[in-house]
Amino acid sequence: MDLDIVSLSRLQFAATALYHFLFVPLTIGLSILLAIMETVYVMTGRVIWRDMTKFWGTLFGINFAMGVATGIVMEFQFGMNWSYYSHYVGDVFGAPLAIEGLMAFFLEATFVGLFFFGWDKLSKVGHLITTWAVALGSNLSALWILIANGWMQNPVGAALNPDTMRMEVTNFFDVLTNPVAQAKFVHTVSAGYVTAAIFVLGVSAWYVLKGRHLDIAKRSMTVAASFGLAAALSVVVLGDESGYLSTEHQRMKLAAIEGMWDTQDAPAAFTLIGFPDQEARENHYAIHIPFVMGLIGTRSLNTSIPGIIELVERAEGRISNGLKAYDALQKIRENGGMKNITHELQTQFEENGGDLGYALLLRRYVDDPRQATPEQIKQAAWDTVPQVSPLFWSFRIMVAIGIFMILLTGTFFVLSARRALDRHRWLLKVAVWSIPLPWIAAEAGWFVAEFGRQPWVIEGVLPTAVAVSNLGIKTLLISLAGFVAIYTVLLIVEMKLMLKAIRKGPQTEHDPNEGVNVRANQPSAPTATVELA
Repeated sequence: MDLDIVSLSRLQFAATALYHFLFVPLTIGLSILLAIMETVYVMTGRVIWRDMTKFWGTLFGINFAMGVATGIVMEFQFGMNWSYYSHYVGDVFGAPLAIEGLMAFFLEATFVGLFFFGWDKLSKVGHLITTWAVALGSNLSALWILIANGWMQNPVGAALNPDTMRMEVTNFFDVLTNPVAQAKFVHTVSAGYVTAAIFVLGVSAWYVLKGRHLDIAKRSMTVAASFGLAAALSVVVLGDESGYLSTEHQRMKLAAIEGMWDTQDAPAAFTLIGFPDQEARENHYAIHIPFVMGLIGTRSLNTSIPGIIELVERAEGRISNGLKAYDALQKIRENGGMKNITHELQTQFEENGGDLGYALLLRRYVDDPRQATPEQIKQAAWDTVPQVSPLFWSFRIMVAIGIFMILLTGTFFVLSARRALDRHRWLLKVAVWSIPLPWIAAEAGWFVAEFGRQPWVIEGVLPTAVAVSNLGIKTLLISLAGFVAIYTVLLIVEMKLMLKAIRKGPQTEHDPNEGVNVRANQPSAPTATVELA
């Protein structure tokens, strides 16, 4: 029954997070693109750039509203579905979320109103400042959320207080400068920039295919291709940094992503493709690229990366150490707290406290981890291995799409430089049909990050199985069905509103020939062959 509650609680949070993350990347990326477009307007005085900013701003506003609606629910779930999690780490986890609301969300929400209603009430520079404030707020919001999430992946700057049974902040600066959080932030926002760039590129390509709004469409494609290429390249570089940090802080996740069952001699090979078999603990039909994984994971040629089997053996040792910390913790609580214990007991707890979370893995099998059998300890150690196949393939889907995004934006960047954006109709169609790909990559990346952390809700500190609230199965099923239904309706509403705005097109105030170079051999407007569904 408990495992069913855990699975349903995880499924509910995953469903709401996946829906919410459909809106987040586009909001982050479009906010920067709007600021760039309006900056060009203020610098050049050309009205066409204001028309562009207003049009893409309308789509930004629709997406922003849906993102807010879906994001609020997630914060309530921490207290409702994950009450022990909130009790255990709320002092640490709650601080970045509170700062996000005060510093980022209020900033963003305030200036969003000024962005839409201040065009005729603010000066050019004043409105530009407003637009950049919206972009700053969107990115700051992501920063604080990812600081909180990064702490879950690499819990630094905090320690357990045995008297209160809560994790408490010991160094907030360490929480802020957590290397995992910083790498996740820059990687995530770069992915959002790519998402927005491909969205703008695809929609603009559709206009070119339809022969509509060519002046705005081509300028938008130029901005999107340039911005998207830089962002796509940065995603690769920053993703490499995330992989390197995983070698230090989340070795099991890295081994699972690679399907690396046995420790390889340095430098380890990268498994390009294969079929992981978790029961047999091997990969079938695997194709390896020598040295690549060693270079990515260790940035050296002489450092090995531990495999899953070796990491499980290490987990057994940490469970044994954790049991010593658990025993000391129970005695501390029986004696009324840290003030009433012997030096030996305090030393026992402090020396082994870093592995206390591993002892809690045994709560899945026995109420008192100290009563666990050797077989249960061995099974708990194997519980530290997430499902390999979903991680293995999700990671490769994300990487494949990322490489394609570089090629796509790079191609249109070259075409833009040659003033040949409308020369190859098949490329325009590819751009249109590529619009969903960044979302698929983003969702796959989120899945790799979160699913790969299992069985931990806080890496090495708090197992997911002991973090949930004591809710009924029926309650979880009803709320899960309700969230999925409501979020699906919101998604359909957003898509309809976005498609309606796109079909309507930008409301222009500029001269259609403003700044347009007419080519002598330019073909007539092509007939549309691609429709927006």
